[in-house]
Amino acid sequence: MKRKFAPVVVLFAVVLSLAALAQTGTAAAAPGAAAPANAPAAAPATTATVAGFNKVGIINIQGAIMASNEGRRDLEALDKKFDPKRTELQNLNKEIEDLKKQLSTQGDKMNEDARGTLVRSLETKQKAMQRSSEDAQNEYQQQQAEIAQRILQKMAPLIDKFAKDNQYAVLMDVSQPWPQGPVLWFGANADVTKQVVDLYNAQSGVAAPASAPSSSSKPNSGTTTPKPTTTPTHKPATTPPPATPPKPQ
Repeated sequence: MKRKFAPVVVLFAVVLSLAALAQTGTAAAAPGAAAPANAPAAAPATTATVAGFNKVGIINIQGAIMASNEGRRDLEALDKKFDPKRTELQNLNKEIEDLKKQLSTQGDKMNEDARGTLVRSLETKQKAMQRSSEDAQNEYQQQQAEIAQRILQKMAPLIDKFAKDNQYAVLMDVSQPWPQGPVLWFGANADVTKQVVDLYNAQSGVAAPASAPSSSSKPNSGTTTPKPTTTPTHKPATTPPPATPPKPQ
């Protein structure tokens, strides 16, 4: 299904402070303080370690959440939970289309009262369709965002450790393409999304779902949308933003 997360996970950047990283080496002396006469010279290895954190990488946070075993499992369960509502909306949409067809083919042959009754019935069903669709979408997106936030809270410390262990100074999120996102272009070798997903899967211990990722849509009028890729490409305008599901007719 085409999934779109709430803004809470749209933009996520891990910026490692060189000053913080320097804490792993020798602490710097306070400005103006004289060094003790017998103090050893500052170890050059400290400067080298800090200076080594100069790599810049990119990560698709939204894609990482969706591609993780935990994310796939929970989002597929959410899809199944909303299957009855999806079926209800599809049936209601069919009733609306049938009424439209009846009005189009028979409306001019009906008396005024019969035609008025048919028009009012159509309008009532259209309003009910819109309200039900909007309510279902809002509820779906709220629960989807809760899943994403829960996974992100556990994934963020892992990303921080991964970045430090691999001497990254900056990791930038490319869940949104430029110009909505901050990155205009990047090379494929800068993408660490899959590495983070593999590490998270190993840490979570959640087995990969037996089924393929769901292709169903969120509750709407029955229209489906394609599923986004889980990792960005290295071309400009990297990962296409998830499309907002169409409103009921």
